[in-house]
Amino acid sequence: MTKVDSAIPDAGAMAPVFDLLAGDGRRVKLRDFKGRPVVIYFYPKDDTPGCTVEAKEFGDSMPEFDELGATVLGISPDNTASHCKFASKYDLTFPLLSDTEHAVAEKYGVWVEKSMYGRRYMGVQRATFLIDGAGRIAQAWPKVKPEGHAEQVLDAVRALQK
Repeated sequence: MTKVDSAIPDAGAMAPVFDLLAGDGRRVKLRDFKGRPVVIYFYPKDDTPGCTVEAKEFGDSMPEFDELGATVLGISPDNTASHCKFASKYDLTFPLLSDTEHAVAEKYGVWVEKSMYGRRYMGVQRATFLIDGAGRIAQAWPKVKPEGHAEQVLDAVRALQK
C-alpha cells in the first residue's frame, strides 16, 4: 500500500485543476466553470448508504444551487457506468465525475489510508470544497457527515454571494 502525503488545500489557495469524465461520457474541467462558484464533493462509492444520503441531499438542493449560479460536482473512484446507474437510480441532475486513478483525490488531499475491521486500505475521505469564481478555495469541509451537509454548503455559497 502506497501512502500518499498530500494535505487538503487551505482556503485561499488556488483549487487544483482537473479534467475528468462524467457519467454521460463528456469531459469536465474545472476551468469550464470560471466566474461561478463550484461545489466539489468527494465521496467513497456510488450507491452506498452515506454516499446515497449525501448525493440525494445535493440533488434535492439543486434548485437553490442553480438559483445561486453554483455548479455541483460529485467525484469518486467509480467508473462512468457506475455513475450513470447511480445518477439514474436517484434522479441526480448534477455531474458525477470518475477519478478511477484517484489523481484528483490525491491533489485535493482526500486519498487517505483508512481502516475497517482491522484492515488498512487506501480510499477517499469524504470531503467538500467550495471554489469561488476566481478558482480559489473559499471553504473546505475535510471530514463530512452526510446528513445535513448540502444545507451547510448552500449556506456557504449564499455567504460567498454577499
